[in-house]
Amino acid sequence: MPQLAQYFFKAAVAFLIIGIMMGLQMSISGEHNVIGAHAHTKLLGWVTMALFGGYYALNPNKAETRLARLHFWSFFLAVCVMTPSLYLLYLGHSAVELPLAISSIVAFLSVIAFALIVFGKGETAPDQAATMR
Repeated sequence: MPQLAQYFFKAAVAFLIIGIMMGLQMSISGEHNVIGAHAHTKLLGWVTMALFGGYYALNPNKAETRLARLHFWSFFLAVCVMTPSLYLLYLGHSAVELPLAISSIVAFLSVIAFALIVFGKGETAPDQAATMR
C-alpha cells in the first residue's frame, strides 16, 4: 500500500477517535450544541479521509504524484484547523470565524485537487487496467 494511503488511513482513525470523544462529551453532558463540529469531524476527518486513502490504495501510481501529496497535506491541515474552530464556534467563540473560513476554503481547494487526480490522465494499477477492458 502506498505511504500516502497509509497517511490518509491513519489520519482518518485519529479523527474517528476525536469524533467519538466529541460524541461522548455531548452524550455525557446532555448538551448537543457542538453537533455540527462532531458531524464535520466524522464526515471530513473519518469518512472522507478513509475514502481518499482507499482511492490511493487502489491507484498507487496516482499516490506518488506531487499533487497527491499536496492533496493530503492541504486537506489534513484544513481539517485539523476546522475541527477545533467549529467546536469553539459552536461554544460561542466568534473569534475563530476567520481560521474556520480559511480552513474551509483550503479543504474545498484540496477536494478540487483530488478531482483533478481522479479525472486526470494517469496510469491505473495494472490489475485494474486489465479488468477495465
